[in-house]
Amino acid sequence: MKYLIAGLGNIGDEYQNTRHNIGFRVVDHYAASHNAVFADGRYGFTSKFRVKNAEVVLLKPSTFMNLSGMAVRYWLQKENIPVENLLVVVDDLNLPFGTLRLRMKGSDGGHNGLKNIESCLLTPNYSRLRFGIGNDFSRGAQVDFVLSDMSAEEQQTLSERLLTTDDIITSFCLQGIERTMNLYNKR
Repeated sequence: MKYLIAGLGNIGDEYQNTRHNIGFRVVDHYAASHNAVFADGRYGFTSKFRVKNAEVVLLKPSTFMNLSGMAVRYWLQKENIPVENLLVVVDDLNLPFGTLRLRMKGSDGGHNGLKNIESCLLTPNYSRLRFGIGNDFSRGAQVDFVLSDMSAEEQQTLSERLLTTDDIITSFCLQGIERTMNLYNKR
């Protein structure tokens, strides 16, 4: 079986440590834990390797967050991967920082990257791993908050949670979404 794991974020050094780039950080960590490197390709950077009997394709879209769907759709088609084998890793304002929530479908929750993916795939029925970034910002300051660098405390929490995201991705590929949700959403 083949799986596409798409971490959402924005390309460019100025975005590297922002809350909105958590998806990139998760797939970067997963690639590093498998000694894999990313190659620059159409609509994004990809890394391919095997985890036991699963072929994994990691994707970091180069289309910027709000057009992530173009890259996800392209790589699903190029690699002949069914939508049910797609996992999108995304930041979530509605969860406290460091909270992980796995879903097999759902709403975009106001996230422009997820809105674009749903628009391009013509369905909200794809799995997503939401990484909470909290909502500690004043009214009207949402964009500044998500595009600002994480605090030292948040960086520490992220480093700790990346080990769990590695386990979730591996479980998703080897055991499926339902079993993985049962294992990790209870924590």
